[in-house]
Amino acid sequence: MTPRPVLVVLFDGVQSLDVTGPVEVFHAAGWAAGAEADPYPIRTASLDGGPVRTSSGLRILPDTGLAEAVAGGPPHTLVVPGGEGTRGSDPDLVDWLRTHGPRAERLVSVCTGALRLAEAGLLDGHRATTHWMACEHMARRYPEVDVDPEPIFVRDGRIATSAGVTAGIDLALALVEEDLGREAALTIARLLVVFLRRPGNQAQFSAQLAAQTARREPLRDVQTWIAEHPDGDLSVERLAARARLSPRHFARAFHAETGVTPGRYVDRIRLEHARRLLEETTRGVEEVSRAAGYGTPEAMRRAFTKALGTAPADYRRRFHAPLVPPGTTPATPSVTAPAS
Repeated sequence: MTPRPVLVVLFDGVQSLDVTGPVEVFHAAGWAAGAEADPYPIRTASLDGGPVRTSSGLRILPDTGLAEAVAGGPPHTLVVPGGEGTRGSDPDLVDWLRTHGPRAERLVSVCTGALRLAEAGLLDGHRATTHWMACEHMARRYPEVDVDPEPIFVRDGRIATSAGVTAGIDLALALVEEDLGREAALTIARLLVVFLRRPGNQAQFSAQLAAQTARREPLRDVQTWIAEHPDGDLSVERLAARARLSPRHFARAFHAETGVTPGRYVDRIRLEHARRLLEETTRGVEEVSRAAGYGTPEAMRRAFTKALGTAPADYRRRFHAPLVPPGTTPATPSVTAPAS
């Protein structure tokens, strides 16, 4: 197995989980794949090789300085975590990234680490994401970057960016699956007691959390009604009637208070409901399409293809969780965990 060296960049104010989440995934990969050699030799490095203090106050002692870390050649995977330390200026680190980032075979950011990559010009012309709280800032400050605030991680060629904190684990698992296969990634997910089923195009938030909660009670009631009745008549006219407003006034007020149009909100709720049914039940695609308010499988297929780039049947094959009959225990592979 060809080793893929991983270099993780450290700096003061780094988010500790942005570092340790991916590191734990890559560290467990050799054991999961049954490899004799470590498939991901990991090194951590700060600019001067000195210890850094994380945003939570923990101190991390890196393996080396960044100059020494690349003296023997660039890493396969260069990981830039985020954290409060990305809020301020760090010209020396940005210069280092500008020089050495293009030499890595795979460039990865976790959370607001994407801001450092963008500052170095490494995301220009690429689609990328970051923590939801920083997406608007990144889009405004770096207009050459195609910022997508929806997914938990984005792959664009050799560049991979993830959303906030734990999304770095999802991205690292996806990279291991790409390199070593799904079984290895699944074994790591079981070891770390995390889900492997979160696809990169899964939204950072549920539809209800992604939108703001309306201030006025009639509009909040409408939001609840939509979530509870995805298969109902959710036209603007009917929703406006529930809020006792004219359709025009309702549409304007809903958008002002939630940040999305009524139609967009309904689309998100229906898609989320259909995904949950496909993931957690054995109901047929036609039944799911009716329950989610699409009416026909073809309408649901179009919605899935547009939003997720995959058909409902393909989505189910990849992300369906096997049902466990009552009173039984799910089968667990017989494995011996590595020493901690």
